[in-house]
Amino acid sequence: MQALLILFGALFAVAVSLACGRLLLRDAVPDPGISFVCGAAVLSVAVFAVAAAGVVYAPVFVCLGAVVIWSARRHLRFSQSKRRWRGPAFYAFAVLFLAYFAVYFIHAMAPEISPDGTAYHLSLVARYLREHGFHRITTNMYASLSQGIEMLFLFAFAFGKHSAAALVHLAFLLALVWQMAAYGRRTGFPFAGVCAAFLVFASPVVGIDGASAYNDVAVAAIAFTLFQLLELWQAGRETRLLVAAGLVAGFAYAVKYSAALAVPYAIGYVGWKSQHRWRDMAIVAGCAGVLIVPWLAKNWLWVHNPVAPFFNQLFLNPYVSTSFEAEYSEYLRHYELSGLRELPLQVTTYGKLSGLLGPVFLLAPLALTAAFRREGRRLLVASVVFGAAYFLNIGARFLIPPLPFVALAIALALCSVPGSTGRVILAAVVLIHAYLSWPSRVPKYGKDDAWRLRGIPWREALRIRSEEAYLERWVPYYDAVRMIESATPQGSTVFTSEPIPEAYTSRQVLVEYQATENQVTGRTFRMGARPEDAPTARLHFSFPRQTLRAIRVVHTGAGVPVAALWKIHELRIFDGDRELPRRPEWRLRARPYAWGIQNAFDNSPVTFWISGDRSRPGMYVQVDFGREENADALDIETTPDQWQAGLTLDGQTASGEWKSIAPAGSQTEEGRPLGLRRAVASELKRRGIDYLLLFDQNVGDDDLRRNTEQWGVRLVGTAKGARLYQLP
Repeated sequence: MQALLILFGALFAVAVSLACGRLLLRDAVPDPGISFVCGAAVLSVAVFAVAAAGVVYAPVFVCLGAVVIWSARRHLRFSQSKRRWRGPAFYAFAVLFLAYFAVYFIHAMAPEISPDGTAYHLSLVARYLREHGFHRITTNMYASLSQGIEMLFLFAFAFGKHSAAALVHLAFLLALVWQMAAYGRRTGFPFAGVCAAFLVFASPVVGIDGASAYNDVAVAAIAFTLFQLLELWQAGRETRLLVAAGLVAGFAYAVKYSAALAVPYAIGYVGWKSQHRWRDMAIVAGCAGVLIVPWLAKNWLWVHNPVAPFFNQLFLNPYVSTSFEAEYSEYLRHYELSGLRELPLQVTTYGKLSGLLGPVFLLAPLALTAAFRREGRRLLVASVVFGAAYFLNIGARFLIPPLPFVALAIALALCSVPGSTGRVILAAVVLIHAYLSWPSRVPKYGKDDAWRLRGIPWREALRIRSEEAYLERWVPYYDAVRMIESATPQGSTVFTSEPIPEAYTSRQVLVEYQATENQVTGRTFRMGARPEDAPTARLHFSFPRQTLRAIRVVHTGAGVPVAALWKIHELRIFDGDRELPRRPEWRLRARPYAWGIQNAFDNSPVTFWISGDRSRPGMYVQVDFGREENADALDIETTPDQWQAGLTLDGQTASGEWKSIAPAGSQTEEGRPLGLRRAVASELKRRGIDYLLLFDQNVGDDDLRRNTEQWGVRLVGTAKGARLYQLP
């Protein structure tokens, strides 16, 4: 029964997408691959509207799908190209395609085990289904990414859960290779089109990505559909095709930020080729906006950044700090490579960068020779457009969107060799690729831990064998997730430093790196676990007693590591031996990160303000008293790693003039506050955390094990190096 529900969920989503595409295109484009992708764009924005309205229920999707299919019943006819390729070579390729498709289909039907699919793609989808729509999420940066493909996953997930979503993504792979072959027939290169389609289809990273609940293959299919729509529009000049091109370009952005160049590509192409330039460009831009604006508006309303979690320097917000964005972006540009010279072999052969394209794609420079043909030039331009964002994230799967264009250009280049020599060489390349890319061959040359297909889990796909053992074997921390489900009540919130497969739990999981609030929670926990993170440092400023309206602590940036953050646990102002009491009329300011500054004035050693950006000259924290006050000293309580911070003290006189009142402070160290561990546990509970999930490798895990009573927590479960603690 479960297998049937999986198939129903996926096929229903695909059928409704096809029907939407046929309603949109009518007779303008009979190709089913183009119809599916265009319809998927329409269905995606429709599901967004359903989620925004808070009515995500399976019956609602049934009614929506039934209405669409009934409305499109007269248009569900697809014509075939008159250019046909038959013969022994055709049947040989058909066998290869079917063999690889069987492997992909089985893996997509099997329980979802992909890292990102289980960690956030489907965890968000499952949450939307549980909560029947969108809800404001500020503790997970992935919830702010555009999720156009996840809307299709949500439609299928409502019926067939995780595997139905993976099958929907597989449908985009089929639509892509179908269109590549169709493009070859249409342009008079059927053999080159089929060969290029297989080069993409059999690529190891394409296979594992397409059979998982990811979105990279979907972006490739969307990019190629847009490419075809623009060429078909140029030939026929039908307005309907402009509408479709605009929707598909907007869909590219809605699926993945890195595909945003699809929009200027489409607008620029139409502006270059159209006789009614401004009208046609407006049509494309307006239709693209239908898919783009909802995601921008959602982010603007909920996290104050329309393109969250990026560009936080432009759109300052308390949810993702600019320092984290800088570190995260830097990592994605380099991963763990010693230099970019390693890239060609890593992305094609070794697979250290999240998968591999296959060794034959080392022939990619041959694609440049296709520039001698008009078709080749257009393919190369498209490959540049859809590959332009690659160096923002050098994972191998981020090369999937330009891969179809490169593969076609390679095939065209080889087929341009006079006589039959080029076709023979191309056929040999395809056969070598088929051999090297078969799942059991990849470990012979690629790294053992490369992201790839493993085995043929047909029993798990059909649910003949329990999915639990399969998930325990292939999904890291799955045991921890099952422990959370069994040891915590519904509605619990769990904090952890490691990304876990949240798609298999209904509890709210806060992962440390995914939001500024979570990072503060992690720092708070380590304050109790490590002596060096406790607020034992005191920076004292003394100055002649004077009347001031405001005091400002200014950061000079001297003596601070480049990546350091400025942190203040408590800031106290004195007049002699008397500390100035915090009054309601005090106005607190901080630049560049104002959020949380009240934590530096709450008399609690376990709360703190953090700058949110790397320490630099000009940062400041300011207290406006709202009236004149006498003062002669200021103390900052913080952690020892802040000792070398270059800070100066300015004061505002009664006349409103700012002046330097203390160019430097003296540093001392005090003892660790008594009862710090229990105070930290209470603070974590106040922050809404019910449970801590710790692993052997986590900082502080050993302290919590040794000093459980001092923390005041209770161990409620263990699972393969993971421990779950309940906060008091």
